[in-house]
Amino acid sequence: MKTLSPFKSQTLPQREPAVIQEDDTAKTFSCQEPLIKQPKILIIIPAYNEGKNIGAVLNGIQKQSPGIPILVINDGSSDNTEKVALEHNAEVISLPYNSGYGVALQTGFLYAVKNNFSIVVQMDSDGQHDPANIKDLLEEVQKENRDVVIGSRFLNRASYKTSLARHAGMLLFGNIASLFCGQKVTDPTSGFQALKRRAIEFIASDNYPPDYPDADFIILMNRCGFKIKEVPVTMHASPNKESMHHGHKTIYYVFKMFLSIFVTLLRKSPKR
Repeated sequence: MKTLSPFKSQTLPQREPAVIQEDDTAKTFSCQEPLIKQPKILIIIPAYNEGKNIGAVLNGIQKQSPGIPILVINDGSSDNTEKVALEHNAEVISLPYNSGYGVALQTGFLYAVKNNFSIVVQMDSDGQHDPANIKDLLEEVQKENRDVVIGSRFLNRASYKTSLARHAGMLLFGNIASLFCGQKVTDPTSGFQALKRRAIEFIASDNYPPDYPDADFIILMNRCGFKIKEVPVTMHASPNKESMHHGHKTIYYVFKMFLSIFVTLLRKSPKR
């Protein structure tokens, strides 16, 4: 198993080469094939310095969803994230430096579009998302009136423990997203999602935010006509890791999210 370069094509077994733009500019690829009964599925995992956790995450996925290919986006890690992912038979694209969650995630979607995947499941690399719920996301997203299925930790009977400030932020932006989407959004920061081809192409375009694709992007997708559904999932506390919304980042996140939502509401909905 070889590491894929983010800046040149590599030949993979039974796949077209992954192409990542040299100037880091997202490019939209058009795939017109209809979703078939046995869709081509890819699991995408952005990872930054997750060498201690990524092995267990990959083991869990391979146990719960055997046979589904996994792509790890190694986001400029300084530890052994890439090595561990390769040892667990995942494909790996390694970015030359830490580019952020949004860029790493979109890199995976560019790969998915170029290689004609029909459905993508995105997950975190720290063990927060329970692989047992992958089948629930896949079952729901393959229904006729679904484009994006979001795993919500707050629809489950089990209580998810987080800080009061972060829970308040989730509630605030969940209510804002609910207002503008015309449907209940309980978990706007969930990175545990399944997406169909139309949504995959949309994320691979210039419309995708480069840092925190949360409530703002849910609102944008709703305005563009994508059908979004939440399903209950189990989430665990991130082991030995601060949230990207932790500490001083919380202030930036709140400001950025309000600004991004405001801009989203002002601009015309991009064409799909």
